[in-house]
Amino acid sequence: MGKYFGTDGFRGEANKGLTVEHAYKVGRFLGYHYGKDHKCTVVIGKDTRRSSYMFEYALVAGLTASGADAYLLHVTTTPSVSYVVRTEDFDCGIMISASHNPYYDNGIKLINQNGEKMEESVISLVEDYLDGRIPEVPFAKRESIGRTVDYFAGRNRYMGYLISLASHSYKNFKIGLDCANGSAYTIAKSVFDALGADTYLINNRPDGLNINENCGSTHIEGLQKFVLDNHLDVGFAYDGDADRCLAVDEKGNVVDGDQILYLYGRYMKERDHLTNNTVVTTVMSNLGLYKAFDALGIQYEKTAVGDKYVYENMQRYGHKIGGEKSGHIIFSKYATTGDGILTSIKIMEASCGKKSTLSELTAPVIFYPQILQNVLVEDKEAAQNDPDVTAVVSEITKELGTDGRILLRASGTEPMVRIMVEAKTEDICREKADLVMQKLKEKGHLS
Repeated sequence: MGKYFGTDGFRGEANKGLTVEHAYKVGRFLGYHYGKDHKCTVVIGKDTRRSSYMFEYALVAGLTASGADAYLLHVTTTPSVSYVVRTEDFDCGIMISASHNPYYDNGIKLINQNGEKMEESVISLVEDYLDGRIPEVPFAKRESIGRTVDYFAGRNRYMGYLISLASHSYKNFKIGLDCANGSAYTIAKSVFDALGADTYLINNRPDGLNINENCGSTHIEGLQKFVLDNHLDVGFAYDGDADRCLAVDEKGNVVDGDQILYLYGRYMKERDHLTNNTVVTTVMSNLGLYKAFDALGIQYEKTAVGDKYVYENMQRYGHKIGGEKSGHIIFSKYATTGDGILTSIKIMEASCGKKSTLSELTAPVIFYPQILQNVLVEDKEAAQNDPDVTAVVSEITKELGTDGRILLRASGTEPMVRIMVEAKTEDICREKADLVMQKLKEKGHLS
């Protein structure tokens, strides 16, 4: 990770950690970098937070000043930007979003011409330019100045692509969608309506300030109630930029990313489509998932936390499904990034294909009790690597043995460390997490 860009782009509070000047300079450099020997074209999408419009205009000003043409998808999802970049002749893509963060945060996600997260080599150059280590780039003049293009057609093509991937009609299914007052509101209902579903929406009226506010995949209790109150067959909850999805079954139970990996990994194996007989997970997946995979003879990989690392592993070894407990699920045959709406379609495929309810599909996964504590610290790297802290973690690991585990890791996007404990009981989880918290406090790491 660099000074500005973490595992999921350049993120910070709008005009505090991430300013309009930053956005302008990112646009200036990308337009120059990709336009040295041809007319650079960049596709841009944004979520619904108020500052996204400001950052969009700043990026466009920078790009066009360097001679690039900017194609605007307007409010759309991160995976739609990835799809448009990789299926058309764009040099790169930019998504303006802070994903599941509150409205006052924002972010700039850079996407390469293959629809993947931008290479570290280019990210390093962007950061060098932001810090003045690269000389000022020239302005375009006269006919070389770039232009903007309204590109709703790109978003519509993406919607058509999603619809084409569905293998069953959703006629007679009552499906609930929580759009998180974010990007999904422009796309999700149209897709499910086209597939024949009776579609019920909540949190689909963004006002620039209510994105992710007590809604979406990070506050799924609202969708749980909605599914039960309206007697729905299933519900899907997205985050602000719709690159993740969690589900709610017909009984009102949450179906998280681990359970989604299980149900679709099993579905693929039963049809001999599970390449390498392997599902890619992160170290945050629950022990119960691995025991359920073991029972089926399905192998698994464990990567560092971040869909970036999941995708890298999938690309390296040719695996076809992977993801995170948080709901970033990647189907590499169809997409190069997590895609919440695509994930919904794949869940429906398994449900329709096996003629089973979502609760039936996920029943074999019995989770170990798990707690996750997010701890604000002065220096997350120092806290994570403190010898006294790591000694406590090592001792707890020995005590838990094969009946649990503990992880301490620095957040990739925020000034905090995360303590995750799994064990036979929640009391044991809390006891062990408290021991680590006490040591962090004792060593002066808490902010």
